Amino acid sequence: MLKKVQLFFLFLALFCQGVQAQKVTPSLIKADSLFEAGRVAQAYPLYRQAREQDGVQSARQLLRMAYVQEELGHYPAALYYLSVAQLWQPRHDTWQKMADLAQEHRLTGYPNTWRQNLAITFQRYYYRLLQGLLVLAVVGGTLLLVRRRTAGRIWWGAYAAYLVGVGLFLNLLAPGRVGLVARPRVPLMAGPSAGAAWLTTAAAGDRFEVRGQQDIWYRVRWQGRDAYIRRPDLLLVE
Repeated sequence: MLKKVQLFFLFLALFCQGVQAQKVTPSLIKADSLFEAGRVAQAYPLYRQAREQDGVQSARQLLRMAYVQEELGHYPAALYYLSVAQLWQPRHDTWQKMADLAQEHRLTGYPNTWRQNLAITFQRYYYRLLQGLLVLAVVGGTLLLVRRRTAGRIWWGAYAAYLVGVGLFLNLLAPGRVGLVARPRVPLMAGPSAGAAWLTTAAAGDRFEVRGQQDIWYRVRWQGRDAYIRRPDLLLVE
């Protein structure tokens, strides 16, 4: 019983925390000022400093970093920042920009289909849905604990089934990990070994779903099958 109580209070602590406002640092303020003045190349190092050293990151900041990289002709870097912005704040127009860049440079992994649009819509509300489900779990569990002497096995069984459903929602429908190829002409192999069969050569900016890792290799999805790419050659979107 004590473990159940601890679990409920853990849920409550996780989902009753206040949302922290984004920190504002001198580098971020100066970067915004330079960007809005049209000095985008000078703004980028400050945006990067705010992200990597100060721990400040927002969708707007990432989109501006992507804009600078695209202006400089560094489309793989632009796609990376767009991907991180999309992870933070899924939006159809951000994905459309990614798909347009990928099409222009003949990159793979950026489908522009109705299924992708549906997935983006779902991702926009995934965490809100999950939060609502867990809040209901906390409320329902608390009520059962309060009325544990009168609550029958049917109620406890229904609650257990609900928790299983929440767990499936969390694990099966969560957004998957993706990575972008960080270098030009990177080999995709059939196995986690340099001696495995060569499948194809990936271009910088190609996007793959990451299924796992083994030693120095990432296991990715390529044309409906598993392939392997060296970890230094793939930049995870996170």
